[in-house]
Amino acid sequence: MAEAYRRWYDNDPILKEALELLKLQTDDTKSAAAEFIISLQEQVAQDVIERIYDITQKFSKTGNRWYDNDPVMLKAIELLRAAPPKTQRIAALKLLLAMENDTLENSETE
Repeated sequence: MAEAYRRWYDNDPILKEALELLKLQTDDTKSAAAEFIISLQEQVAQDVIERIYDITQKFSKTGNRWYDNDPVMLKAIELLRAAPPKTQRIAALKLLLAMENDTLENSETE
Protein backbone atom coordinates (compact mmCIF):
# COMPACT_ATOMS: atom_id res chain seq x y z
CA MET A 1 0.00 0.00 0.00
CA ALA A 2 2.93 2.37 0.63
CA GLU A 3 3.71 2.22 -3.09
CA ALA A 4 0.61 4.35 -3.83
CA TYR A 5 2.12 7.27 -1.92
CA ARG A 6 5.49 7.33 -3.66
CA ARG A 7 6.63 10.59 -5.18
CA TRP A 8 7.20 10.75 -8.94
CA TYR A 9 10.97 10.89 -8.48
CA ASP A 10 11.23 7.95 -6.07
CA ASN A 11 11.43 5.48 -8.96
CA ASP A 12 14.93 6.59 -9.94
CA PRO A 13 17.45 6.45 -7.06
CA ILE A 14 19.74 9.05 -8.64
CA LEU A 15 16.91 11.49 -9.27
CA LYS A 16 15.61 10.89 -5.75
CA GLU A 17 19.03 11.56 -4.24
CA ALA A 18 19.49 14.72 -6.29
CA LEU A 19 16.15 16.16 -5.19
CA GLU A 20 16.59 15.09 -1.57
CA LEU A 21 20.00 16.81 -1.46
CA LEU A 22 18.66 19.85 -3.27
CA LYS A 23 15.98 20.21 -0.62
CA LEU A 24 18.74 20.67 2.00
CA GLN A 25 20.77 23.27 0.11
CA THR A 26 21.02 27.01 0.75
CA ASP A 27 18.67 29.38 -1.04
CA ASP A 28 21.49 30.49 -3.35
CA THR A 29 22.26 26.93 -4.34
CA LYS A 30 18.57 26.20 -4.85
CA SER A 31 18.26 29.26 -7.10
CA ALA A 32 21.24 28.18 -9.19
CA ALA A 33 19.84 24.64 -9.36
CA ALA A 34 16.45 25.95 -10.48
CA GLU A 35 18.10 27.92 -13.30
CA PHE A 36 20.02 24.80 -14.27
CA ILE A 37 16.88 22.65 -14.34
CA ILE A 38 14.88 25.29 -16.21
CA SER A 39 17.41 25.06 -19.00
CA LEU A 40 15.80 21.66 -19.69
CA GLN A 41 12.83 23.55 -21.11
CA GLU A 42 14.33 23.19 -24.59
CA GLN A 43 13.90 19.41 -24.30
CA VAL A 44 10.23 19.47 -23.25
CA ALA A 45 7.33 19.86 -25.70
CA GLN A 46 5.38 23.14 -25.75
CA ASP A 47 2.08 21.51 -24.69
CA VAL A 48 3.82 20.09 -21.64
CA ILE A 49 5.26 23.51 -20.81
CA GLU A 50 1.77 25.03 -20.93
CA ARG A 51 0.54 22.34 -18.52
CA ILE A 52 3.47 23.12 -16.23
CA TYR A 53 2.52 26.80 -16.14
CA ASP A 54 -1.00 25.78 -15.13
CA ILE A 55 0.42 23.62 -12.33
CA THR A 56 2.69 26.39 -11.11
CA GLN A 57 -0.24 28.80 -10.96
CA LYS A 58 -2.27 26.28 -8.97
CA PHE A 59 0.37 25.30 -6.40
CA SER A 60 2.59 28.36 -6.12
CA LYS A 61 2.78 29.37 -2.46
CA THR A 62 -0.15 27.13 -1.54
CA GLY A 63 1.19 23.58 -1.84
CA ASN A 64 2.71 21.35 0.81
CA ARG A 65 5.83 20.30 -1.08
CA TRP A 66 9.17 21.85 -0.13
CA TYR A 67 9.48 23.56 -3.50
CA ASP A 68 5.93 24.97 -3.75
CA ASN A 69 6.83 28.24 -2.00
CA ASP A 70 9.43 29.25 -4.58
CA PRO A 71 7.85 29.87 -8.01
CA VAL A 72 11.14 29.41 -9.88
CA MET A 73 11.93 26.15 -8.08
CA LEU A 74 8.35 24.96 -8.60
CA LYS A 75 8.67 25.59 -12.33
CA ALA A 76 12.07 23.87 -12.40
CA ILE A 77 10.87 20.76 -10.58
CA GLU A 78 7.73 20.51 -12.72
CA LEU A 79 9.86 20.80 -15.86
CA LEU A 80 12.09 18.04 -14.55
CA ARG A 81 9.06 15.89 -13.77
CA ALA A 82 7.72 16.37 -17.31
CA ALA A 83 11.05 15.59 -18.95
CA PRO A 84 11.67 12.13 -20.42
CA PRO A 85 13.19 9.64 -17.92
CA LYS A 86 16.54 9.68 -19.70
CA THR A 87 16.68 13.48 -19.47
CA GLN A 88 15.65 13.33 -15.80
CA ARG A 89 18.48 10.92 -15.02
CA ILE A 90 21.09 12.94 -16.93
CA ALA A 91 19.92 16.13 -15.23
CA ALA A 92 20.02 14.45 -11.82
CA LEU A 93 23.57 13.23 -12.38
CA LYS A 94 24.72 16.65 -13.56
CA LEU A 95 22.91 18.30 -10.66
CA LEU A 96 24.57 15.98 -8.13
CA LEU A 97 28.00 16.62 -9.64
CA ALA A 98 27.43 20.37 -9.74
CA MET A 99 26.28 20.43 -6.10
CA GLU A 100 29.25 18.30 -5.08
CA ASN A 101 31.70 20.55 -6.92
CA ASP A 102 29.82 23.77 -6.05
CA THR A 103 29.66 24.68 -9.76
CA LEU A 104 25.93 25.13 -10.37
CA GLU A 105 26.34 28.63 -11.78
CA ASN A 106 28.62 27.30 -14.55
CA SER A 107 26.61 24.15 -15.37
CA GLU A 108 24.78 23.55 -18.62
CA THR A 109 22.40 20.78 -19.66
CA GLU A 110 24.36 19.79 -22.75
